[in-house]
Amino acid sequence: MIIAVDGPTASGKGTISKALAAHFGLPHLDTGLLYRAVGRQVALNDGDPDDAADALAACDFPDSLLADPALRSEETGGLASRVSVHPAVRQALYERQRAFARQPGGAVLDGRDIGTVIAPDAEVKLFVTASVQARAMRRWLEMRDRELDLELREIEADIAARDKRDIERKDAPLRAAADAFILDTSGLGKEAAIAAAIEAVEQALR
Repeated sequence: MIIAVDGPTASGKGTISKALAAHFGLPHLDTGLLYRAVGRQVALNDGDPDDAADALAACDFPDSLLADPALRSEETGGLASRVSVHPAVRQALYERQRAFARQPGGAVLDGRDIGTVIAPDAEVKLFVTASVQARAMRRWLEMRDRELDLELREIEADIAARDKRDIERKDAPLRAAADAFILDTSGLGKEAAIAAAIEAVEQALR
């Protein structure tokens, strides 16, 4: 069974995907982490994330980079959004994601184009979303807990800019698959969002 979970940044799709993987006993892949690794590698290479050649060269990142805490930073998230617009980067990471999805027994993958591009034949597709304001507040609280000083309005502007890039890119834009269950987590706490996602998957399998 393949469960595809898509959605914009800070919508809660990562938390929900991990919970679904644990509940249904499936391996999980945060595909956004691959793009964050490419963005981080571009920075380490002193390259330009908006340059297709620099971004493609960074796809040859070492596996050890996936454990780098810097991948979770706001700066790296912005770099990931910028490198992901390059078709060559998406193609370079495509097979890696497809192989994970098609392993025996299935898997849970979360990202922005899982249900539309990576695993369009997934048995279950969820599109997790939330308002820009709700997502910015979650990210601001997360940053505050990590003792990072960021203005809420700066985070809102960054999230809106990422959404625009992801939605408007020509190759594999962010959008819900036609047969995806839409889960708006704007007014939901963590446990309620997870419960709603589990119920959606169980309904889809009936």
